Amino acid sequence: MNRIHVIHENPAWLPPLAEALDRAALPWTDWFIHTGAFDLAAPPPEGVFYNRMSASSHTRDHRFSAEFTAAVLAWLTRWGRTVVNGPAALDLEISKARQYAALEAAGIRTPRTVMVAGTAEIVAAVRAHFAGRPVILKPNRGGKGLGVMLFHTLAGLEEYVTGPGYVEPVDGIQLLQDYIQAPRPVITRAEFTGGRFTYAVEVDTSEGFELCPADVCAIGEAACPVGEIPGKPAHKFTIVDGIDPAFRARLEDFLAGAGIDVAGIEFIQGPDGPLVYDVNTNTNYNPEAEARAGIAGTPRSGMGALAAYLGRLLRAQRQRAA
Repeated sequence: MNRIHVIHENPAWLPPLAEALDRAALPWTDWFIHTGAFDLAAPPPEGVFYNRMSASSHTRDHRFSAEFTAAVLAWLTRWGRTVVNGPAALDLEISKARQYAALEAAGIRTPRTVMVAGTAEIVAAVRAHFAGRPVILKPNRGGKGLGVMLFHTLAGLEEYVTGPGYVEPVDGIQLLQDYIQAPRPVITRAEFTGGRFTYAVEVDTSEGFELCPADVCAIGEAACPVGEIPGKPAHKFTIVDGIDPAFRARLEDFLAGAGIDVAGIEFIQGPDGPLVYDVNTNTNYNPEAEARAGIAGTPRSGMGALAAYLGRLLRAQRQRAA
């Protein structure tokens, strides 16, 4: 029987998708990828395979889940299986540097970024490229905003990278990035399903950069009263009407060219227009924001739209096989 196979490494993120698939009466199977064995000479099961492997898998003691998933996806595609967010999507999920190269090649602007390998090179790179300006330090392979830090002074950055609290990125690569001062303390995350725009959510950044929208990793509403910070939103996550149509079309074209089916693309408003700084191919959705927008549990919700998309792929596959 053809089924939807959900490839992942974090059971805590699975329930919202499971509920949406069950609500749509779609048959599905949980593929937890951390350890296991696959016969590469044998055909995989029939069905639609949805890859939810996350760049942050190493933070949950699943150090090699992404690499193992890359091999599994190669096996699936070799046998001609339908894979949502296949090998090309995973390749961009685990490297912001490769994301930026793909975005810029598609004509989408990203913040000025310097890639650094080696802890000893970080301070020298800031001196050479940022000339006393505030700088963001972020791991090339991160996830959930983990390890993203803003430094207003070179002395503060040097104290951190030479101190006991410094954490080496899992792939050994750090990124130094221009700090963009947005008109309001928010970024926008545009959600896409099947390569098409689903909705956009505005995210309050006044409390920091850990912006995972899933309920399981929610960090709560902002501690400061509304109004204490100019332009501060009333909620951490708020669904908004939409984004500029021309920019949305460019993002959809980028996803098509990059082989990405499902994604949350994060951008910030710079002085000359939007700058994209992250592409999340393992996207989660905020249930409180969806509830306030009146779309929770409907096909217009993130997981509802995703279940509908996977269902369409499964039905099309069954029709071809009939």
